[in-house]
Amino acid sequence: MAGSDTDARASADGGAPDTVKILIAGGFGVGKTTMVGSVSEIRPLRTEEPLTVAGLDVDDLDGVEEKRVTTVAMDFGRITVSDDLVLYLFGTPGQQRFWFMWNDLALGALGAVVLVDVRRPKSSFAAIDFFERRGIPFVVAVNGFHGEHPYPVEDIREALTLPAEVPVLLCDARERESSRDVLIALIDLLIAQAAAAS
Repeated sequence: MAGSDTDARASADGGAPDTVKILIAGGFGVGKTTMVGSVSEIRPLRTEEPLTVAGLDVDDLDGVEEKRVTTVAMDFGRITVSDDLVLYLFGTPGQQRFWFMWNDLALGALGAVVLVDVRRPKSSFAAIDFFERRGIPFVVAVNGFHGEHPYPVEDIREALTLPAEVPVLLCDARERESSRDVLIALIDLLIAQAAAAS
């Protein structure tokens, strides 16, 4: 990966690098903000606010009781994949009351990463359905909380009823290389789909 000094960088043919908009989506507390922050080469933009007592009846903290802040609009980061490709990362808010923003965030997105927490797999169904209905290609990244992956990929695929063409990867959203590998898998998927359609 290149460093953060990419704004003035040109591709090999002398033009500006191609930019691709990618969404990082998933349920509440699955690690979207963490993934954007771990992989971004710039200081990420975050719109986090403290969780309040007033939200206890609205936000399901089951399994994420230690969570203290939450994204209320989006996260934003950037990563340079090569001299001619830059990814702009938009992390979606996870709570249901902010899902209305997903439609706007999805405008112009070429692909998505759906983060999954196997402790709470139901929280990922809405994100999977969102991208399937809109025909936006996506990969599923299973975030190993505490570095643990208790289930094999095929069991996760079956539990989420994912078709064979949707890549499922194990990752640790805290680790830059792990998050980068997920994004590279998504780019590989986009390239393969574009080649198949041509």
